[in-house]
Amino acid sequence: MPTLYNKIQGRNVERLAALSDGIFAVAMTLLVLDLHIPTAAQVHSERELCAALAALGPQWIAYGMSFITLGIFWAGQQTQLNHIEEGSRDLTWIHLGFLFSITFMPLSTRLLAEFITYRGALLIYWFNIFVPGAMLYWSWAHATYHNLVKQDTPQEIRGSICRRIVIAQSLYAAGTALCVINTYASIAAIVLVQLNYAIAPRLWRGTS
Repeated sequence: MPTLYNKIQGRNVERLAALSDGIFAVAMTLLVLDLHIPTAAQVHSERELCAALAALGPQWIAYGMSFITLGIFWAGQQTQLNHIEEGSRDLTWIHLGFLFSITFMPLSTRLLAEFITYRGALLIYWFNIFVPGAMLYWSWAHATYHNLVKQDTPQEIRGSICRRIVIAQSLYAAGTALCVINTYASIAAIVLVQLNYAIAPRLWRGTS
């Protein structure tokens, strides 16, 4: 019966975590494979090599941003899965939607690297940050509402996960809004937010 099958589908969160690890590994690998070094035909001296490498600055900036972004989202998803007792069909598809958005990160990264001074490219990149964040928020809200979270999970953790996502996404949106001034100002703000969530010290201790 379809109803019975829907009840038993997607119960194992370990399989979901394994799939996620693979997709994140591929996405991170594609980021570095998309970096293009100067060719021998372009370089004939040390000075030309330095100039060619400097011209690759937008690529390195976009690569660094995206690697940190993927690391943050991977850690966020694993944190949720570690506190979920059992999955469900709906939860599985929410996370598949999350992973679907993650697979677009190499594409939006390449677009930003090629058109780093264009607001449109930056807005698409930000959207590729917003969607995974929204999916993770939906995931935790769904797991909490349907009692899929482990019973021994403290109440403060239950609330802090969604709160962390909301604050992070708000900061990302504020940083992106700076593109009305300059896209590099937006990128600098986004990087600061990423570093805050990737390494200490925390800008807002309550978000940890």
